[in-house]
Amino acid sequence: MNAPLYNMDILRLAANIPHHKRLADPQASVEKRSPVCGSRVTADVRMEGGKVAEMGLDVKACALGQASAALMAAQAIGMSADELADARDRLTAWLAGESETLDFWPGLAVLAPARDYPARHPSIRLGFEAIAEAARMADA
Repeated sequence: MNAPLYNMDILRLAANIPHHKRLADPQASVEKRSPVCGSRVTADVRMEGGKVAEMGLDVKACALGQASAALMAAQAIGMSADELADARDRLTAWLAGESETLDFWPGLAVLAPARDYPARHPSIRLGFEAIAEAARMADA
């Protein structure tokens, strides 16, 4: 491993999570929790025309989980439940070493040092898992 696990880019992302406020009247809310470290992400969504129109997050996670949630939140508005589920699945595959590409979501390369730390993977996946499930529920 050539890069430190926590770097300035990750810390900046962790400190600046977009949509970091719960929605007052969401169509769906999902909380995901990592049993490994206790990190937790709650995602609220409102959908319009099959796309995320509004979202709100409550993120209680390590810096890696916060950074991942920030990256997710910066792009999720305007995406469909299927697109978010695909991103969740591709992130999971990349973390597991089953894929080498990160071209499906801008900025994820900043998390590359964490790939060598499987205990951190559940926290990194939380935001993507929560928004994908919330979007699916709201779209149903």
